[in-house]
Amino acid sequence: MIERYSRPAMSALWTLENRFRVWLEVEVAVCEAWHKLGRIPAEDMKNIRDKADFELDRILEIEEKTKHDVIAFLTAVEEKVGPSSRFIHLGCTSSDIVDTANGVLLHRAGNMILKALDEFLATLKEMAFTYKGRMCMGRTHGIHAEPTSFGLKMTGFYAEFTRHRERIEKAVEGVSVGKISGAVGTYAMLDPEVESITCELLNLNVDPISTQIIQRDRHAAFFTSLGLLGGGIERLGVELRHLQRTEVLEVEEGFSAGQKGSSAMPHKKNPISAENLSGLSRLLRTNGLVAMENMPLWHERDISHSSVERVIMPDSTILADYILGRMTGVLKRLKINGDNMDRNLMASYGLFYSQRVLLALVDSGLERQKAYEMVQKVAMYCWENKVSFPDEVRKDETIKSVLADGALDDAFDLGYYTRYEDFIIKRVFGE
Repeated sequence: MIERYSRPAMSALWTLENRFRVWLEVEVAVCEAWHKLGRIPAEDMKNIRDKADFELDRILEIEEKTKHDVIAFLTAVEEKVGPSSRFIHLGCTSSDIVDTANGVLLHRAGNMILKALDEFLATLKEMAFTYKGRMCMGRTHGIHAEPTSFGLKMTGFYAEFTRHRERIEKAVEGVSVGKISGAVGTYAMLDPEVESITCELLNLNVDPISTQIIQRDRHAAFFTSLGLLGGGIERLGVELRHLQRTEVLEVEEGFSAGQKGSSAMPHKKNPISAENLSGLSRLLRTNGLVAMENMPLWHERDISHSSVERVIMPDSTILADYILGRMTGVLKRLKINGDNMDRNLMASYGLFYSQRVLLALVDSGLERQKAYEMVQKVAMYCWENKVSFPDEVRKDETIKSVLADGALDDAFDLGYYTRYEDFIIKRVFGE
């Protein structure tokens, strides 16, 4: 999955080589902290800075024997550094390095996701303003309800993804922490100053209290925020899929030269991107649940979370980055069929005007239930006989006895339905 769905920068972040590189960043930062506190002599610190390195194949070779990735990593680095390597990993346990490195990796991955979200939000905003006033049918339960605008649809998605961004930004802050506190978090073989200096060098916050690890509620918040993001992407994808149905066809995904929609039917142009993104979003939500399952570990730590995180950390961040980039591309290439929007508005014979007529009757002094029955009778006749609701209302003697032609003209004003469009858009965008 990682190779198939990744974009280059995010893919590079999660390679095995790079993950070991970040471990090395943490080990060197710990050494810098000890050096600052006078534990590591200047000459040894220089050797560590100059020589600390590894070859990936050598780590994997050693791990075949040790069955322990951190020990294999340290051994490979020690071979490069020489005698000064005795100061590397001083007082640390494996999770000091791995958890702090994960903080670095998730911080970087989270910032990439936020950048992708910003591009996506900019695209939604552009569409909201471009299609302000572009009337289309609003639907509830899949059935014609009342008119809205395509600009308002996009405004609604913009508002939602602004909330997703806020949640993810907060969650990124939550996982951007490190711990260099030893085997059970007591600093028995360390010094809290080592942790403080190390985290500052790595641009991380210090976890105020840790055990052998950083508690996984932080990670659960991060991955569930990505799961919610996936839910938003799928909601948008489902909307686009419905609007692309042949009977509706108000929007269409871009279809490139030479693209094929079906091996059997040459005419097919399918909403494949929206469908793909709906499916991939489910993986994000599933991984959010798995992250919550990682929270209840035994005492100061067990290892049940580790194997899971080797999967969900790269997969979820890569997928979140990918689906944002791909959905941004879908929106930028989306074809808007305004003529079909106009056609669909009247496909239900103008029945969406029913509430306007109902309220006009109520405003005239008629009891609501009586008014409802009068309008419903005409509406059902129009639906069954496929005739214009405005025309039949004007013919109905009972309604005409209550409402004059001028009142009916007002009731059938299409612009009435979007008279607060600017108000809503200003409230969302602040412009």
